[in-house]
Amino acid sequence: MKDILIIEDDPEIIKLLEIHLTDLIYSTSKARDGKEGLEMALEKDYDLVLLDLTLPSMDGVEVCKKLRAQKQTPVIMLTAKSEEIDRVLGLEIGADDYITKPFSIRELLARIKAVLRRTDNKQTVVEESSTIEFEGLQINIDKRKVLLKGNKVELSPKEFELLVLMASNPGRNYSRTELLNIIWGYNFDGYEHTVNSHINRLRAKIESDMANPSYILTTWGVGYKFNEDIVL
Repeated sequence: MKDILIIEDDPEIIKLLEIHLTDLIYSTSKARDGKEGLEMALEKDYDLVLLDLTLPSMDGVEVCKKLRAQKQTPVIMLTAKSEEIDRVLGLEIGADDYITKPFSIRELLARIKAVLRRTDNKQTVVEESSTIEFEGLQINIDKRKVLLKGNKVELSPKEFELLVLMASNPGRNYSRTELLNIIWGYNFDGYEHTVNSHINRLRAKIESDMANPSYILTTWGVGYKFNEDIVL
């Protein structure tokens, strides 16, 4: 049974979500403010967090950031705001999906199922080797650990997923739209700049020369690829 944490301060929305999620045989827990919700999310391994953007004591952005620093729990953000900046912010801080209020319960349930399905698919993929190695760079997939010349590199969840995807397929060109859809699961045009910002942050952490990267190369007119000429 999937266990879902609802972090929401509106009792009517909580009640609505609990009824429908229970009907789908999901187990639910709830928190009415950000601080309590974060504590619960860190104490237990939930399958999904439904996170309101505007919360007492700590807003959803801070909750998501702090949760992402320690866990990879999938997050769907709920918000009454619909401006593009809010959606981009959700993508930037690592939310897996984003829905605005008032929302269709059918649409939300469909998104919950989609996020859980993507998570299950990632967990059932069996790797021949849990470690990918290149000259100076070691990526341990199981432990989500990256070493650069023996030194640990701290990556965000999305930065790590981008690195693993491209390093697993060196030489393969990925467009920004492809990366957005594969890593974030989004099918919206116009958010490719999110990919650019994550690639830039990733490069800043693993490249010795940002102007002449060794690992993640730009394919002009296409997108990005991992350098196939890097050898042990």
